[in-house]
Amino acid sequence: MDEQKQIILIATPVMTQERYAQLTGLTEGQVRGQIEKGHLASIKIGRVRMVNIAALSQQALDQEDYS
Repeated sequence: MDEQKQIILIATPVMTQERYAQLTGLTEGQVRGQIEKGHLASIKIGRVRMVNIAALSQQALDQEDYS
């Protein structure tokens, strides 16, 4: 069976932890904790650690259940 790949364009591939917390309803501390435990994809840009929305989107697509 051939695996079909999807291409998704994301307007914002990264976002601040503060903004991610606002959008998800989590506290900034919870977001930091998820990043520190490796549960939330992140990338460091300069001195700021950003939530990696592109990696989260790809992870969600990879975990999709097609059955």
